[in-house]
Amino acid sequence: MDIDLLKTFVEVVRTRHFGKAAENLYITQSAVSFRIRQLEQGLGVNLFIRQRNNIQLTAPGERLLPHAQMIITGMQRAKVDVALADNMHKQVCLAGTPNIWDAFLQFGISNIVSAMPGVSLVAEVKAQQESTRLLLERTLDLAILFDPPKVDELVVERICALPIIPVSAFESAANDNFFDNQYVYVDWGTTFSLWHARQFTGRTPPYFRTSTGRIALDLILQCGGSAFIPEVLAKIHIENGELFEVSDVEHTSRDIFVAYHRDNEQKPLLETLVNLLVELTPNISSDFSEKK
Repeated sequence: MDIDLLKTFVEVVRTRHFGKAAENLYITQSAVSFRIRQLEQGLGVNLFIRQRNNIQLTAPGERLLPHAQMIITGMQRAKVDVALADNMHKQVCLAGTPNIWDAFLQFGISNIVSAMPGVSLVAEVKAQQESTRLLLERTLDLAILFDPPKVDELVVERICALPIIPVSAFESAANDNFFDNQYVYVDWGTTFSLWHARQFTGRTPPYFRTSTGRIALDLILQCGGSAFIPEVLAKIHIENGELFEVSDVEHTSRDIFVAYHRDNEQKPLLETLVNLLVELTPNISSDFSEKK
C-alpha cells in the first residue's frame, strides 16, 4: 500500500476538507480526491461520507485511522533509524504535551542532548491520548505527562511536582476579585480540573479558556487578567513587576509522570533518560516545597 495514500487519508481526516488537505500536502484537490478513491478501491470500502461542507468518516474509515497513523509513524521512524549518522548508534523518541514542554522540558532538553552522546533524540509535541497509543504501538519510547495512563503494559513513574500559582496583572488582585477580572482558565489536566471545581465552585466563569499555559501567560501580559501559571514561567515576570502572585488564593501543583512500554528493548537507555529528567526538578520544585 502506497504510504502517500495513507498520509492523504489522515490529512483529510484531520482537516475534514479536501481543499485544505490539498494545501497542507502541496498537491491539487483533484490529486487528493484521486488518492482517496485509490485507497477506497484498494480496500473495497468507502472511507468517507461526502456531504457539502461536511466530510465524515464511515465505520471502516474509523477502523482504518489508527492503523494508518501507526504505519505512517513507523515508516517515519524507520527512515530516521536507517539514516542515523555514523556517530549515532541509538535513537530515542520522546513526547510531551504542549504544557509539559512550556513548563518543564524546555528548561533541560539541551542538557539531555549533551548528556547522551551517540543517541539520536527525537522530541515531539503530542496529546495525552496519542502519546499513550504510540507507546503501546512501540513507535514512541517515552512520554512525559500530567495524567498517568492506567495501562498494564506501561511503566509509569512520578518524577516531580510542578508548582502552579495564581498570578494577576493587577496589583490589587486578591481572593475576592481574582476570578472577576478577566480570569483565564488553563486546562492543566484532569486532576487540576477536579481540584479547581472543588475549590472555586460558584465563582465567575472565565472569560477565556485555553489548553496551553503559554497562551494564557501571553494574554494576561498583553491584555491584563489572572490565571494559574507554573511558577517557573511566572517568576521572571513577577520579579520584573509585570505580574503579581496572589498569595491569598489557594496554590496547587501538578505531578509530572514519565511512561514507557515495559518491554521496550531500550529500557536501560530510557532509565538513564528518566534520571536526567529527575535532575531537572530541583530548580522547578524547590521553591514550592519551601512554601508548603
